[in-house]
Amino acid sequence: MLARPPSAVAAIIDEQHHRSIALVRRVTATDAAALEQIVMLSHALGEQLQTSVLVRAGLRLSTELADRTPVHPYRDWITACRTLVDRAADDGDLHAGLDLDAVARFVIGAFTGIQQLSGLLTDRPDLPRRIDEMWGLLLPTLIADPDRRETVRGARWAPPIPVT
Repeated sequence: MLARPPSAVAAIIDEQHHRSIALVRRVTATDAAALEQIVMLSHALGEQLQTSVLVRAGLRLSTELADRTPVHPYRDWITACRTLVDRAADDGDLHAGLDLDAVARFVIGAFTGIQQLSGLLTDRPDLPRRIDEMWGLLLPTLIADPDRRETVRGARWAPPIPVT
């Protein structure tokens, strides 16, 4: 049986995951097309990684735990991505015949690798550019209408400004 991470470590990972899933809820509540929401989420998560010590710590701990890494955050991310991929397919935004499970797993895996590499090489100031490069490579494979590629690639989420 695998040893569980210490409770303080698990609490940091859980809080990071809670913040990420809250971000998913906020972005998916927008009127943007599903494929645009996936791109928006990747950039919003990248911003969280650049600005939040807790988010960086949670991701760092989850990758450093090796065989004790909690898998539920990754499963939740893949599930959230798959939900959006399904919506994008229903909207006609994706090429027909794609393996939607594979798309969701690949997007999450690609983002995970991009953010980790950016963190290792530059401490993440280049992360927005790396995420944009990722989408530049992925969108031609995914998106059915070539005329929508740049619109989708340029999608960004701006949190609502609180009324005071």
